[in-house]
Amino acid sequence: MMMSLFRAAFASGIVALGMAALPAPFVTPASARDSAPAAIPEKLWSGFSSPVGMGFDAAGNLYVAEWSAGRIARIDPRGNRSVFADGLSGPSGLAVGPDGAVYVASYSRDEIYRFAPDGSRSVHVTGLATPAGIGFDRAGRLLVANRRTNQILAVGGNGQLVAVIDGLNTPVGAVQTPDGGHVVSNIGGGVTILRPDGRRIEAGSAFATPGPGVVVTREGRVFVVDYGGTTVREILPDGSSRAVADGLRSPVGLVLAPDGRSLLTAAWGDGTIYRISIPD
Repeated sequence: MMMSLFRAAFASGIVALGMAALPAPFVTPASARDSAPAAIPEKLWSGFSSPVGMGFDAAGNLYVAEWSAGRIARIDPRGNRSVFADGLSGPSGLAVGPDGAVYVASYSRDEIYRFAPDGSRSVHVTGLATPAGIGFDRAGRLLVANRRTNQILAVGGNGQLVAVIDGLNTPVGAVQTPDGGHVVSNIGGGVTILRPDGRRIEAGSAFATPGPGVVVTREGRVFVVDYGGTTVREILPDGSSRAVADGLRSPVGLVLAPDGRSLLTAAWGDGTIYRISIPD
């Protein structure tokens, strides 16, 4: 039931974007040329209530936004779980900032909260329009997938909102690539690679419904969840993609693990967090 509500809240139609031959904005792994099979994810923790956004702090603690429960769970490096914050309305995107604070988007209240390491909360941004995934760009600005206005916004140091990308189709997640471009996950319109000069390439033809989970590694490889399917896919520079993990039930959250060699994904369908080894 909740998965249907989540899908209905995020999705509002499908539009295919035009393709173009563009320079590669990020790296191509050698294994992509070898057609490596999708891995079976490793189950880590279960019992979450509609997990969505995730993030690690510098100490290795994992934070998980639980949409249905209205709370943020924290898992320490030993696997001990606790409640970091509760009483939230539709927590969706989550990111740990350069300042060590935890930032959480409220999809229902159109706000972003900032949690200090001690758990104290303040309102960081207001006036949004169904914010979904959030993250930080290479300059340390907070990026917001503002679904209802079809934009990616950046939050300036004074809290001012600046449009980074316009004209999307229900964006729910975004990352900046090493060349200064972006990759955007649109739940109603595929995955879009955006070059710094504004040119676009559609990279989501193999997805059922891309979700908020999108990650760029330190080396510049980009991964996106297929919320409407069962896979996590790697986006390749030519606009194609390949499955790196399969067998998941509506994966929605995605985060790079501290080791830099694996991903963690949160599956909405079974309330479980899984580990995925990144292929060479």
